Amino acid sequence: MDKALEIKFQKNTKIFKKNVLVRVDLNVPVVKGKISDFTKIYSLRETLLNLIKNKNKIFLLSHFGRPRGVFKKELSLQNIINEIQNSLKLNKLYFVKDYFGKEIEDTIKLMHTGEVCLLENIRFHKEEEKNIESFAEKFSYNFDVYINDAFSASHRSHASIVGITKFLPSYAGLMFEKEINALNSILNKSNKPALAIIGGSKVSTKITILENLVKKLDYLVIAGGMANTFLASKSIDVGLSKVEEKYFNLIKNIENNALESGCRIILPTDVITSKSLGDKNSVNETLVEKIKKNHQAFDIGSQSCAEIIKLFSEVKTVLWNGPLGAFEYKPFDNSTKIISTNLSLISKKKQINVVIGGGDTVSSINNLGVIEDFTYVSTSGGAFLEWLEGKELPGIYSLKHN
Repeated sequence: MDKALEIKFQKNTKIFKKNVLVRVDLNVPVVKGKISDFTKIYSLRETLLNLIKNKNKIFLLSHFGRPRGVFKKELSLQNIINEIQNSLKLNKLYFVKDYFGKEIEDTIKLMHTGEVCLLENIRFHKEEEKNIESFAEKFSYNFDVYINDAFSASHRSHASIVGITKFLPSYAGLMFEKEINALNSILNKSNKPALAIIGGSKVSTKITILENLVKKLDYLVIAGGMANTFLASKSIDVGLSKVEEKYFNLIKNIENNALESGCRIILPTDVITSKSLGDKNSVNETLVEKIKKNHQAFDIGSQSCAEIIKLFSEVKTVLWNGPLGAFEYKPFDNSTKIISTNLSLISKKKQINVVIGGGDTVSSINNLGVIEDFTYVSTSGGAFLEWLEGKELPGIYSLKHN
């Protein structure tokens, strides 16, 4: 790659005694006024500690919810500032509502080096999502350096992701770099053999990902509701399970491409079915060829799980995106428990590279106590999926062309 088009990383740059604007993702889940998952906040500590150590004044910039360019009290980051401060273990956390005039200027003068300030929700400004260049330029005036540590928002062409890089020296933060390295270890330089488990309810949301992965990996496991469409495309009667028939031809193309590239596609051989999600009395484990006509498949079965687990002992790289079943409803969380537990054990034993991503996937394993056993767990949602599709994210492009 032309060095002029390489991303500049925070870790390779001494940023000292500067006013540093850090784009972060504090769009965290809040239940009854309290943050219910601190994962995104905890992941910022390393980047902040580095900047604090080098005596910078640090300004955190984030979106929160979808206010559509107008102020909404319930979406103010001020509502959760105390929880953010405590989770980041900061003695003090300043807060600025208006970051264009006297308030931000006075705060900069008041702050000591090594202190941190949280800026109000950037999406209160309609210019943010429209990526208005003059807005980004005006916004940049009070800062010396920009760091993007919000990989999860970098699939958006917004002013705080793309526009700001035109006016400040710009770098990828430490967490951002970890995400890139983790995803590169799957798509561009994976240790072979490499396996992907792709689940989720619809083929339509993952079709581009599947097209990309069969060209790069050795095994592709299809699970979740999307497996029903794959099975139906082979004229297997899946009962009342939801099927996207219009994707049958695309599935055939994916299967042909997999044959050409040497990627083996693995479908469930058995499933757990029921008349409905709430009907526990009709739950039945059956071979896919024997699904009852009035049943739907809501999870993969024990035989299918055993086949996946067997592959874990053969591969060196595993990517997992998308739940294997309707994990929110028991007993359709069974495969998720079995696969995550076994993947955890073999990951520790063999030290294989395991990357897990996608909000539902992380949620499905979050309470099993095994997340720390995997190489990398991404909370990046849409950005993670677009990377798997082979797209260059706007946030990455803008850092390269800074």
